[in-house]
Amino acid sequence: MLVYTSYMKIFFMKIKNKKMFLQSLLITLSILGASIVSAESIKVGAMAPDFTLIDQNNKSQTLSKMRGKWVVMYFYPKDETPGCTTEACNFRDNILSLRVKEAEVWGISVDNSESHAQFSEKYKLPFTLLADPGGQVAKKYGSLLNMVIFKIAKRHSFIIDPKGRIAKIYRNVNPKTHVEQVLNDLDELRSHATSSTTK
Repeated sequence: MLVYTSYMKIFFMKIKNKKMFLQSLLITLSILGASIVSAESIKVGAMAPDFTLIDQNNKSQTLSKMRGKWVVMYFYPKDETPGCTTEACNFRDNILSLRVKEAEVWGISVDNSESHAQFSEKYKLPFTLLADPGGQVAKKYGSLLNMVIFKIAKRHSFIIDPKGRIAKIYRNVNPKTHVEQVLNDLDELRSHATSSTTK
């Protein structure tokens, strides 16, 4: 913890702009491989922990109500930061390919719904962004980085199958190539699900 405190003091001294500070800190933590997580055990095949959160349109969304569909749920650190914008826009640009595979996209961060609304409108994001301001849902999925003075979601993703089970977990996500990986994995998962049903 002393290491992180030292880095934060250095950044506060050198960077006055809050947004620049946050972006720089995220990059630094990524390089250090920081991982301060309090998590429940999350495994492929287990039921996905249920939750209800508010989306960018101030509407309540509940994971268990998505049964019958594939859900690509991705946690990300912060609206408007470079990597998060790249990832969101890649999901946007591939949304038709994802929906053809009967998959819905949910993005989750600790930003509030107002921030999500602005982010969604600016980049014309045609999918759900959920506000997890306390980080409780991120914590359930082992995707919370708790720095005491603030919390952010780590860049993790999950594919939830139509029965509500975790079908795929991504702990190392490259925002530039992640959507392509998800599309390929959805094909494989859906094929496997179909073959299992016909046996």
